[in-house]
Amino acid sequence: MMREDNKKSLASQELLERVDPAKLPRHIAIIMDGNGRWAKNKLLNRIKGHEKGIDAVRDVVEACREMGIQYLTLYAFSVENWRRPASEVNALMQLLRNYLLKERDNLLKNEIRLSAIGDLDRLPESVRKTLFQVIGDTAHCEKMTLILALSYGSRWEIVRAALRIARDIAAGKMREEEVTPEVFSGYLTTAPVPDPDLLIRTSGELRLSNFLLWQLAYTELYITPTLWPDFTREDLIEAILDYQKRERRFGMTSDQISELHAKR
Repeated sequence: MMREDNKKSLASQELLERVDPAKLPRHIAIIMDGNGRWAKNKLLNRIKGHEKGIDAVRDVVEACREMGIQYLTLYAFSVENWRRPASEVNALMQLLRNYLLKERDNLLKNEIRLSAIGDLDRLPESVRKTLFQVIGDTAHCEKMTLILALSYGSRWEIVRAALRIARDIAAGKMREEEVTPEVFSGYLTTAPVPDPDLLIRTSGELRLSNFLLWQLAYTELYITPTLWPDFTREDLIEAILDYQKRERRFGMTSDQISELHAKR
């Protein structure tokens, strides 16, 4: 009888063979939702759901690296999450620090650069120190960039960018008429990174939850009812296959898109 892990490996390989390498999303963003509900369904403490969710993070990061995805952004902790009970917040911060410490060598081995966006000054000092240490250690890696959105909120980011632009205008560094969408993007925390091509949200919720509101303007959305701890590389591949069926027009017509492809 075929072992369960061998069955999963075979299923993953069969799915992977259907993926068109020429049409991979350059940047995938994921709202990892459902840890608490996963734990509740199993009559476990919510923290057990977050612990199990880390296994899904590891699996998805490795799968993206193997497939050749260039950028992966994970919504790990929002500014709104600070409102949760202190015991849960403290446990999440410890889980984050443990993840960084344990995964540092794997990131280096797989040549994955770590980055982070958000109001990082709000993170506990021990977490912030570990985060910046791993970011520094992996700065030379070039195979993939893993971006953790921590203490992140898109409205916070947009207001921060607007204030920075206003200060630069007041200081005479630029004129109002020079502010374009492209210039504005350069003031966001994601400035060096291309906008996501694909957003995956787990747990079936139909909202963006204050995540990358500016950057997701033309991103393809994929919603799955699967709770994050149950999300596997097979689920990731299914999302990519769904993405590859879509026509991304960016406001143009299908005929215009066809003409552009014909010229390449």
